[in-house]
Amino acid sequence: MSIFRNESNGTWYSMIRYTDWKGERKQKCKRGFATKRDALDWELEFQRQSRADLDMTFDSFVKIYMEDMKNLIREHTWQTKISIIESKLLPYFKDKKMCEIAPKDIIKWQNEMIAYRDKNGKAFSATYLKTLHNQISAILNHAVRFYELKSNPAAKAGSVGKKEATEMLFWTKEEYLKFADSMMDKPLSFYAFEVLYWCGVRLGELLALTAKDFDFKKNTLSITKSYQRLNGKDVITDPKTPKSKRIISIPDFLSEEMQEYLKMFYSQSSTDRLFPISKSYLHHEMTRGSTEQGIKRIRIHDLRHSHVSLLIEMGFSAVAIADRVGHESIDITYRYAHLFPSKQSEMADKLNIERGDF
Repeated sequence: MSIFRNESNGTWYSMIRYTDWKGERKQKCKRGFATKRDALDWELEFQRQSRADLDMTFDSFVKIYMEDMKNLIREHTWQTKISIIESKLLPYFKDKKMCEIAPKDIIKWQNEMIAYRDKNGKAFSATYLKTLHNQISAILNHAVRFYELKSNPAAKAGSVGKKEATEMLFWTKEEYLKFADSMMDKPLSFYAFEVLYWCGVRLGELLALTAKDFDFKKNTLSITKSYQRLNGKDVITDPKTPKSKRIISIPDFLSEEMQEYLKMFYSQSSTDRLFPISKSYLHHEMTRGSTEQGIKRIRIHDLRHSHVSLLIEMGFSAVAIADRVGHESIDITYRYAHLFPSKQSEMADKLNIERGDF
């Protein structure tokens, strides 16, 4: 028997020996249980978890999932994943046994997420609902692939939400130039938005930039890292995907502007961040500029859409655009298909010519 009573305070504790996944013998002690039954329940659950027995609770399996995955995912993505698990999944599935979670449980949870409203009566967006479903499905898929869960009940229940927002907002070149006029009073804001709009970089890529990332002889900008603010600390990571590491050719005027910007610093190390600002600062500036100019308010990320739409309008191919912004060409084709000029009429005309040869 491995359950014992602490005579000094009347609580119970469990002392258990087990074999870990490496085959090594370990000992685990857990104290402070109010009753013997509580200590025994904990011990049984720990034994299930240590051997990945799917009779364990969802809460216990999540601990295994986190241990398996935490070193394989970018820190910013990991923090988002943890937040969703703790706030949206565990409150509902925590005490359910993995082997007993059924499609009907997933559907009931989905309906609760769809029906949710915050204090202002606002529902979760379609894209966020899709993200929530993807997370529960990822955990259950992990159990199927590596721990012999028979099937994924989230897959059987079907997804909810949408992968992409219904509307893609962007500024035309004329709208952006109006906005830029309002930023001229703050050099830090002006030059940050110039890089965002004319280079199409992601926000994290912008905030990680240093002087050494610019080659003014070749007029290029190297994207090799990304900035995040996590748990109150500045964190520099690799860019979002391997393809995100790239060298961008910049127009002459932007090269001249960035050289002017660098001259504003009295002592600037080549490794200091050029834009030591926050996302909220840029949000505020976008609101200020769009209000002043009477143009629609878009998100910071929509400046990236604006850059892509400008390149499409200029006639560049999906492959060329993808290389510039760090995407796969198929993603550019899929996400921006409605912006590419239609070739249907041209195809029909050429088929008419071909038919006329007979």
